Amino acid sequence: MKPLNGPAYHMLDPTAELAAERRARRAPPASLEGVTVGLMSISKERSREFFDTFENRLVARGLRTERFEKPTHTKPAPEALVQQMVERCAVVVIGLAD
Repeated sequence: MKPLNGPAYHMLDPTAELAAERRARRAPPASLEGVTVGLMSISKERSREFFDTFENRLVARGLRTERFEKPTHTKPAPEALVQQMVERCAVVVIGLAD
């Protein structure tokens, strides 16, 4: 995993955390050229269709994408899924279709 850069920010975990955790904000890449953009659906209705269109537009610009999907929108993403995104992608877009 790459080192984290930038100022710390306060992130609250909605999954019954016992204490708030401070995490350093990771700097975004200067460009999306040469990196993989992850697209993660939270499994809400029509989110696949949204990401199909979004992915087509990114690929048309010559960008690499990789798709991910949570098993259900009612629970946090499994740790293994999060780890895959961290290892494979420089940027991840998480979307729903409400």
